[in-house]
Amino acid sequence: MSEFITALTKYLMPFSICAFIIGILGYIFYKQIVGRAGEYYTKQALKKLPNDKYKIINDVFIKVNGYTHQIDHVVVSQYGIFCIETKQYNGFIVGSKWDKQWTRYAGKDKIPYENPIRQNYFHVKALSELLNIDEKKIFNIVCISSTATLKIKHDGELVSDNTIIDKILSYKDIIIDNIDEIEDIINRNNIKDKTIKKEHIKNIKNKYRS
Repeated sequence: MSEFITALTKYLMPFSICAFIIGILGYIFYKQIVGRAGEYYTKQALKKLPNDKYKIINDVFIKVNGYTHQIDHVVVSQYGIFCIETKQYNGFIVGSKWDKQWTRYAGKDKIPYENPIRQNYFHVKALSELLNIDEKKIFNIVCISSTATLKIKHDGELVSDNTIIDKILSYKDIIIDNIDEIEDIINRNNIKDKTIKKEHIKNIKNKYRS
């Protein structure tokens, strides 16, 4: 019996080590994994838009007036430009579009989050500068692709991955006539250098720590 247990232990040992390593990596990169999952769900939802009228650009990274901005998704159409920030939240979250931070309640703990509507507003401003377009033609949309309970005061900026298409299609007035040119400008200015992206992420983390 002891020989059987010894043999079984030797057999299972590699799987235990792998499971342990995967668990550690999952813990370390939890936020990145969850964030990427949220972006994926939104990306899949945006594919439902008619591709003859809507130009979808994912993972936009631009530099305007010396500042870098990472935008999850930009949708260009004759009905406006949709600047989309994706968040994957959980728990009970309260706040308003005017607050600098929102608060998530997890039991007795209060965890602060940067207000994504406010965060995305600066992305809207950056796109307005880059494209030389009135920011009123650029719409601030924050997609919460999760089952979080939100008690947020807003003016329609918040959507889910189930409602984002209806939100975009609700804009029916033609206000832009050069969507191909706009798409080209964004693509030409979309930074692909990984070093610059890493520096941007580092600066964001330092900002949060401070």
